[in-house]
Amino acid sequence: MDYKSAGVDVEAGYKSVELMKSSVKATFRKEVLTDLGGFGGLFSIEKAKNMEQPVLVSGTDGVGTKLKIAFLTDKHDTIGIDAVAMCVNDIVCSGAEPLFFLDYIACGKNYPEKIAKIVEGVSKGCLMAGCSLIGGETAEMPGFYPEDEYDLAGFTVGILDNANVIDGKNIKDGDILIGVSSSGIHSNGYSLVRKIFNPNKENINEYIEELGQTLGEALLTPTKIYVKTVLELIKKINVKGISHITGGGFVENIPRMMPQGVKANIEDGSFPILPIFELIMKKGNIDKMDMYKTFNMGIGLVLAIDKDDVEKTISLLKELNEEAFVIGNVTKGDGIEICLK
Repeated sequence: MDYKSAGVDVEAGYKSVELMKSSVKATFRKEVLTDLGGFGGLFSIEKAKNMEQPVLVSGTDGVGTKLKIAFLTDKHDTIGIDAVAMCVNDIVCSGAEPLFFLDYIACGKNYPEKIAKIVEGVSKGCLMAGCSLIGGETAEMPGFYPEDEYDLAGFTVGILDNANVIDGKNIKDGDILIGVSSSGIHSNGYSLVRKIFNPNKENINEYIEELGQTLGEALLTPTKIYVKTVLELIKKINVKGISHITGGGFVENIPRMMPQGVKANIEDGSFPILPIFELIMKKGNIDKMDMYKTFNMGIGLVLAIDKDDVEKTISLLKELNEEAFVIGNVTKGDGIEICLK
């Protein structure tokens, strides 16, 4: 009896590391002080010397049941982008620059080529966010996960000067809410999405006219990473608050950036709802308000700015290749109101 006969192949683990080395090293910033394979990843925070009050900002998240679509399509090279996006998009809401990322993959059986593909996606996401993938863990857990399935989660650490933190406390009556477009469903609401579409081997590759692509392609579209856009924008605009529209949609996430005494008013029809959400709403017979409570509807990020900065903000976002819309405003009150058409 040995470890391999119990279902854990350490040789496969070694091969996975070898296959992923080049993509991981491509993410290394100059602050990375260690190579792959150590017990801990070292990262210099010399950058903090130029800050009056440096603050570390951390975030962790997973991909959720979107993974089921990756299993079904046997496509694993983009799901890692989602893992990075869910973490770095959260911490950039406070104005933090992501510095490094760690991933965790737990699988029923270690197929080195598959693991390398997953990490390739994580590396792509890190490059998009400008952070380094300095470590991770691949845990082979036979009997816990089916052989062809895995879970994927991540953790990131960023930094900012406390004087520049974006915390929403200065949002006031009269401010304007700007929505920045999403790439699709991103990585939330997939339990409902799967219940509606019942994706399977027969329909996953079906071309859907309204979407201009197959069901599998639409459902696997990677989450957009907003880090470089936000970090560039806040150099020129006083962004008072930022909300990442994830699980819970508009209704749960926008109030998270609002101080007491003010209310977010969102105008339905002020931005184009993406075709995938129109299809979900129609096929699932879902009330539009429930859609706003669950999905991003085509808006991945919401910014609160002064009314005098609207034109400049939209223009700068366009220069940064982002489509943006005035989607509402701030008034006295509390919470959020979706003004349905």
